[in-house]
Amino acid sequence: MADLRVVVVGAGPAGVRAAATLAAAGLRPTIVDEGIKPGGRIYQQPPEGAERPAAELYGFDAAKATRLHAIVPALRMRIDYRPRTLVWNVFEGALDLLTAEGRMEQLGFDVLLLATGATDLALPFPGWTLPGVFSLGGAQIALKTQGCAIGRRVVFLGAGPLLPLVAWQYVKAGGEVAAVLDATPFVAKLRGAWRMASAPATLAKGVYYTGQLRRAGVPMHYDVRRPRVDGAGRVERIRFEAGGRTHEAACDAVGASFGLRSETQLADLAGCRFVYEPRARQWLPHREAGGRSSVKGVYLAGDGAGIAGADAAELAGERAALAVLEDLGYRFDVNRALDLDGRLARLDRFRRGLETAYPFPSHLVADLPDETLVCRCEGIDAATLRRTIRDKDAREVNRLKALSRSGMGRCQGRMCGLAAAELLAHARGADLASAGRLRGQPPIKPIPIVAEALE
Repeated sequence: MADLRVVVVGAGPAGVRAAATLAAAGLRPTIVDEGIKPGGRIYQQPPEGAERPAAELYGFDAAKATRLHAIVPALRMRIDYRPRTLVWNVFEGALDLLTAEGRMEQLGFDVLLLATGATDLALPFPGWTLPGVFSLGGAQIALKTQGCAIGRRVVFLGAGPLLPLVAWQYVKAGGEVAAVLDATPFVAKLRGAWRMASAPATLAKGVYYTGQLRRAGVPMHYDVRRPRVDGAGRVERIRFEAGGRTHEAACDAVGASFGLRSETQLADLAGCRFVYEPRARQWLPHREAGGRSSVKGVYLAGDGAGIAGADAAELAGERAALAVLEDLGYRFDVNRALDLDGRLARLDRFRRGLETAYPFPSHLVADLPDETLVCRCEGIDAATLRRTIRDKDAREVNRLKALSRSGMGRCQGRMCGLAAAELLAHARGADLASAGRLRGQPPIKPIPIVAEALE
């Protein structure tokens, strides 16, 4: 098996741990990653010249981040590491790549382990296209990589554990946070706490972040409804409803996301079977024992196959690598595999608690004004989608795409696809599963025309 081609896509916690496990067994895996350095989004490293102490960048998780960062350099002679490389297609046993040098290449594989991670779940609201509105992940990346804030006076809006974390990181860095606006009710946090107690250290961190924000005097509102960002050419203020009253906060930037969305496009192009996951409100690639997909030779690990967090991603990466070794006939530690299965099951209970604590804010979809853009690439507003659903009887999101062009732009529906499906389901009074999912299309992310022309 000396010529066996094993490729890991993604150098976050899942991908790095998977590659390390494969290398320890004698394989020489290839890691392909868009990032400049390993770590993924959660443990993203600053570029050269912008380094800062790990404790400043990662807080309580500094030791985990430092340990993960050291793995790839330590294995440099036993792995093929390709940073700054975009995988934009999977076809007939090969990956189409855009390399760091801006050239197109193909990379064949016998085994493919997808650890593609997640990105922000975007929901439209009035003013979300104004300059100065960022995703929560974007706000966090700006702080981690360049040590700069997205504005002088920032409001954070959303749903999910990333909301208090990013707000606390800004306060800790000396930024001014004008308000934290949670679109989910506070009582939901209490309902989810008993399940989250299965990971007490992680729960304690969330409580700490919220407590520190209150101690810093940051206004915090729950069950926020009808947010609207206003400004003449850029963000100047945000208006919203909470507690039966209308509020306003002056700001020059807004960080907004409503949870996380698994990056599943490569799994789709690889031919994996998808199933609807009602807890996540997403269609996800089906995972069998040890991270095996429905396609022989394709494995799944980390948030790209279901949001579970960095700790679970690292465990899942190792577990998927053990499944690869088992299927290839290599020796592997059966007891370690069973231990990982047990630990992942316990973390899944914590995940269910998070989903209870931060339920999907469906009221944002119900209250979305007609004039609000949903598909930014194609300039499609909510009124156009609702009219298409009503007048042309669009019952499925791919049909809605064909009739309205929503999701046909540069992002291929990565940003608007879930919002369009939610709007479709709400307009029809149907469950979200019936709306279906957008079929993956290459390139999964924009690629420069000049790169193709060079070939």
